Amino acid sequence: MTQTVPRTAGVHPYRDLYLDLGYAPRTTDMLVAFRIRPRAGVELDEAAAAVAAESSTGTWTDVDEADEGLAFDLRGRVYRIEDDVAFISYPLELFELGSIPNILSSVVGNVFGFKAVAALKLLDMRIPEALVESFPGPAFGIPGVRRALDVYGRALTRSTIKPKLGLSPRQHAERAYETLRGGIDTIKDDENLNSQAWSPFDERIARTLELVRRAEAETGERKGYWANVTAGNAGEMLRRANVVAREGGRFVMVDFLTVGFAATASLREETERLGLALHAHRAMHAVLDRQAAHGVDFLVIAKWARLLGVDHVHVGTGVGKLEGTIEEMGERRRMMTADFAPAGGGTLFDQSWADLRPVVPVASGGLHPGHVPELHAIFGRDAFFLFGGGVHGHPGGSRSGAIAARAAVEAVAAGQTLDAAARGCPELRQALELWSAVSF
Repeated sequence: MTQTVPRTAGVHPYRDLYLDLGYAPRTTDMLVAFRIRPRAGVELDEAAAAVAAESSTGTWTDVDEADEGLAFDLRGRVYRIEDDVAFISYPLELFELGSIPNILSSVVGNVFGFKAVAALKLLDMRIPEALVESFPGPAFGIPGVRRALDVYGRALTRSTIKPKLGLSPRQHAERAYETLRGGIDTIKDDENLNSQAWSPFDERIARTLELVRRAEAETGERKGYWANVTAGNAGEMLRRANVVAREGGRFVMVDFLTVGFAATASLREETERLGLALHAHRAMHAVLDRQAAHGVDFLVIAKWARLLGVDHVHVGTGVGKLEGTIEEMGERRRMMTADFAPAGGGTLFDQSWADLRPVVPVASGGLHPGHVPELHAIFGRDAFFLFGGGVHGHPGGSRSGAIAARAAVEAVAAGQTLDAAARGCPELRQALELWSAVSF
C-alpha cells in the first residue's frame, strides 16, 4: 500500500512566486498597471505581488500544485515597478474569451479589498489582440451612425429631454418634437427615465416615435430617439428593445454600468439582430473612477465599453459640469476611435483594436452652444455633442435652444466664429448672452 507523505503547510511571501522582474511579457499577455499604496508595514513589492496573486492563481497559504504545472503557468507576474506603479502580466489562457465579467472577476475581483493595500488604482490595461478579437465591438460605430442619420462634415447633435423626470409621455413627445424641429439630430431619455408610473415605457416610445417621424417629414432630415431600455432584469430590457424596433425606432440606450456587463452583452446581441444602434450611458462611473488613489480609471472602462460593442459612450467634456480634464478627453477619444492607440500621457500601453469598429465619443454634462468651439477642438467632428439644459433652458424654449445649438455646430465646422454666426441667428445670440458667464 502506497503511503501519502504529508506536506508541510506554510505561508510564504507573495513575492516568492509572483514577483518576476526579469520576465519579458509576451504579445499575447494581458498587461495591467496598478498604482499601489501599501498598508503600513507592507513593502511595495510584496503588496504588488499580493495583487498579482489574488488576481490570478494565488491564495494566502501553500497549497498543492500552486508552484507547478498549469497553475504555475497561469499566475500573474509583477514584471516591472516604477515609483508606486506596478506592472503585472497575465497569460491569455487565464481568461475566458469574450467575457468581460470573467476578466473583471480576476483582475479587479478581490484585490481592491485586500488588506495588503491601503489604496489601489487600476490605471490602464493592455488587452491582447487575441482577446480583443473574441469580442464583437460596435455593430454600427461612427460610420454606421452617420449613415443612419445622413449627417456628414460636422459633429452629430443630441439633446436629453429636460426636465429629466416628471413629463408625461405626451409632454415628453412634444418636447422631443420641438427639439428635433429646431435642428437637433437626435433626442434621448435621461439615465433614470425607465418606466415609471407617470411615464410607462411602451406609451412613451409610441408617442415619441410618432412625433419623431413628423419632425422628419417636416424637416426633410433623418432624426432619431435613443430610448432608454434599462430595466430591472435582462429579459425586460430585451423586450423593450423589441418594442422600439416594432414601433419603427432605430436607436436604444442603456445604463451599461448599472445593468452590468453581461446584461449589456446580451442587449448588444439583440440590438444587432433588430438593427438598432446602442448608446451607453455611464451612470455610476464616478463611483469607480473619480478618486485619484483608488478605483478604476475611466480610460479602462472605455476600453471595456468598446469590447462590449456599444456604438457610443459618454466620456465627459473637459469643459462642462462633470469632472475630467481636456487632456483626459483627448486620450479617451483616441482610445474610442483609433484602430491603434499608442502609449503616451495617461495611456501607459499601446492598444491595438484589431478589426473592432470605432465607438462614437459622446460629450455631455453642462453643455451649451457657447462650448462648441472648445468641444470641436477636443473631439473633432466624429463625436456627439449632447445638450440638455443648454437647449431646454433657452429663453425661447426647446426649439430655440435647438436652433442655437445647431447653428453653433455648423458655424464651427465651417470655420466661422460664434459671434459671426450669432449676427444672423438671434437664438444663438440669446444663448451666448444667457450662458456666457457660466462656469463650473
